Amino acid sequence: MEFSLLGAVFFAVIPLYITIYWEARRGNAAACSKSLWDIALTAGVVGLIAGRVAAMVGDGVNPLTHPADLLIVRGGVATGPAALAAILTAAWMGRDEVWPVLDGLSAAAVAGLSGWHAGCLARDACLGTPTDLPWAMAQSGSTVTRHPVELYAAVALALVAGAIALWKMRGRPSLGVPAGLAIASSGLVRLATEPLRPTLSSGPIGWYWLGLVVGLSIAGWRWNVARRSERHAPPATSQ
Repeated sequence: MEFSLLGAVFFAVIPLYITIYWEARRGNAAACSKSLWDIALTAGVVGLIAGRVAAMVGDGVNPLTHPADLLIVRGGVATGPAALAAILTAAWMGRDEVWPVLDGLSAAAVAGLSGWHAGCLARDACLGTPTDLPWAMAQSGSTVTRHPVELYAAVALALVAGAIALWKMRGRPSLGVPAGLAIASSGLVRLATEPLRPTLSSGPIGWYWLGLVVGLSIAGWRWNVARRSERHAPPATSQ
């Protein structure tokens, strides 16, 4: 049996923790009073289980009769159900501070997703469609060089995570906007790299489009709410 899913989890947890720690030391713009690490870890575990179960069911494997397969990377992890379960878990755990919690986790979650994609190195599953580019890679025993598409996604998501973290630290964005943009950018990165994956015809394209549209809708809605609140705020009076 192959338990390389644990290696991929390790790749995801490290940048998740580092980003939360880095932001906390510099003042997380979300100003959340809850433990973001506890919420992130719980949401990640729930999302991972949900995504793995969904993948097993999609492959015709009964999770109740094959519980060990939860740790085996055969059908992978279903991206959409995993992301949805993780987001809903985080929102429920921070239900009295939903937007501060989701904003507080926005950069860290994208960094963790970047690490998850980089975890392809532990699963030997980085490669996509054939290419002759200088940085192309070949599987062991093969002479066909391919795009390291999972590493492309990992780099792109790492850049997004860094941009969101710096924006939160310096720009103080409206509540909910970083969370929405984190969701949207994650969907966009997957859509951009999907043509380089060998599973283009069967990939969960609908989930990526949903993430992009929902994320942009959340960001636009929260930005509009903040602007209206500013317009209707009473003017400051001098003492």
